[in-house]
Amino acid sequence: MTFSIRRRSAVLGLALLAAGCTAVPKAGGGGGDVGQPAPPTFSTAGLENVMGKTAHILEAQFGEPDLDIREGAARKLQFASQVCVLDAYLYPPERGEEPVVRYVDARLPDGRDVDRASCAAALTRRQEAR
Repeated sequence: MTFSIRRRSAVLGLALLAAGCTAVPKAGGGGGDVGQPAPPTFSTAGLENVMGKTAHILEAQFGEPDLDIREGAARKLQFASQVCVLDAYLYPPERGEEPVVRYVDARLPDGRDVDRASCAAALTRRQEAR
């Protein structure tokens, strides 16, 4: 079966259109500068004591972090217990300002996902018990 000229033109046009949809890296990227993450796509309900807070506030709530990683202006604090593990990602709102939590992830010690707000509440109770 042969394609008609119109059909070939349509297929070629669609292929060219699809080729134009590829991502192009930004000039000067990859230099180790960590940019701002996109706004959270998850519910922040129950995370009011975490989202937008500084490292000092988190440490007052949860105690000393089990892990503290810095990359450029970004920072990851990890708080762990027998109940769950909470990762808080901090980024400066503006250059030179103190980083605040912009993203939170939580999991059970075995790696399965767990509700972020429940984990933060469990870690707060852990700190209160000390």
